[in-house]
Amino acid sequence: MSSASPLSAERKAGFATPEGTLRYAARFQGRSAAGHFREIPGGLVLSSIGIGTYLGEADDATDGAYTDAIVSAVESGCNVIDSAINYRFQRSERAVGAAMKELFSKSFSRDEIVLCTKAGFLTPDGAMPADPNEYFAHEFLERGIFRVDEIAAGCHCMAPAYLADQLERSRRNLGVETIDVFYLHNPETQLSEVTADEFRQRIRAAFTFLETAVAEKKIRSYGMATWNSFREDPKAAGYLSLEEMAGIAEEIAGPAHHFRFVQLPFNLAMPEALTRPNQMIDGKPVPMVQAARKLGISLITSAALLQGQLAKNLPPFVATALGSKENSTLALQFARSVPGLTTALVGMSQVAHVDKNLSLVAVEPASREQFLKLFESRG
Repeated sequence: MSSASPLSAERKAGFATPEGTLRYAARFQGRSAAGHFREIPGGLVLSSIGIGTYLGEADDATDGAYTDAIVSAVESGCNVIDSAINYRFQRSERAVGAAMKELFSKSFSRDEIVLCTKAGFLTPDGAMPADPNEYFAHEFLERGIFRVDEIAAGCHCMAPAYLADQLERSRRNLGVETIDVFYLHNPETQLSEVTADEFRQRIRAAFTFLETAVAEKKIRSYGMATWNSFREDPKAAGYLSLEEMAGIAEEIAGPAHHFRFVQLPFNLAMPEALTRPNQMIDGKPVPMVQAARKLGISLITSAALLQGQLAKNLPPFVATALGSKENSTLALQFARSVPGLTTALVGMSQVAHVDKNLSLVAVEPASREQFLKLFESRG
C-alpha cells in the first residue's frame, strides 16, 4: 500500500474551536446529562467519553467497522476521536479519515470535532512488510528521515525530522489540514536506552518542532500519550515530572506554549493519577490530576476498560457505590467521573460497542459522594 491516502488530494481545512465544540454540545441538549460535556483551558468543549481506535485486525472489514463506529459515535454525543499512526499500520487513521469525510457530508463541521493522533513508534504502511528492516532502511534511513542512533528500543523515534514525516502522513491519512492534538507516543520508551539528560534534549527538540507545527497551522496543540511515566514512583527509571515537561515547553515558547494535553491510563485497576501523590508542584507532592490542573494541562484517560478486562467480574461494592449494574458501563462511568480528568477513551470498533458505551451520555457522572463511598468500600 502506498503511503498516500485516498483522501490526500482533498484535506478539510479548519480545526476544533470553542464556538464549534459548544455548538456540537448544543446539538444534544435534552439528550445529554449535565457533566457529559466539559470545557477545558482554552475554551474547547469535549465529551466525557472519546472513541479509541487501537485494537483490531489490519483488514478491510475492520476498517469499515471502525468507520461506521466513529460516525455513530459522533452522531451519539462523542466529539473526541483518538488514533495513532501506528494503530493497525496506519489503517485506523485512514478509517478515521473516511469517517470524517462521511460526517462532513452530513451536518457536522470540522470545528465541532476534536481530532487526536500520535507519533513516535516505527510503523509500516497498511501491513507488515516481508522484510521490516529493509522497509525502514529504504523508507526512512536512506532518505535521511532518521539516523540509527535516534532509534530507541528498536522501535521508537522522536527526532524532529521523523515527527515531521509522521505528521504529514497523519494529515493525509486523516484527510484534514490541521490536527487538534498531536501526542508524542510513549516517549518514556526512550528512557530504556538514553540518559535523563539526553532524554530532555530529545524532548526539547521534539517540542521545538511541535511549536513550529502549531505556527504553521498543521496542529493546534501537542502533548504526551504515556503508559507508566506519569503514574510511577518518582524513583522509577521511567518516571516523568509533569512540571519539568511543562517547564521545557515554557522555555521554548513562553507561558503561551502549546503543550496542553497528557494521555495516561486510568481505570478501576490503575487509579494512580488520582491516588498517588507522585508529582511535585511548588515543592509539594500531589497526584497527577492536581498537578495537571495547576499547570493548565488537560488529562485524557486511556484504557478506561483495560482492553475489556474491566467489562466483567467487578466486585459488588463498585455497583453499589456507583449505582449501576452493567459492568462495562460501570468501569466507564468510574473513569469518566473523576474530577480533573476530561475524557475517558474507550476502544469502539463496532456500532454495537458505541450503542452500549454511549448510553452513558444520558447519565450524569458519578457524584463526589459516590466516589467517597467507592473508596471507603475499597479500603
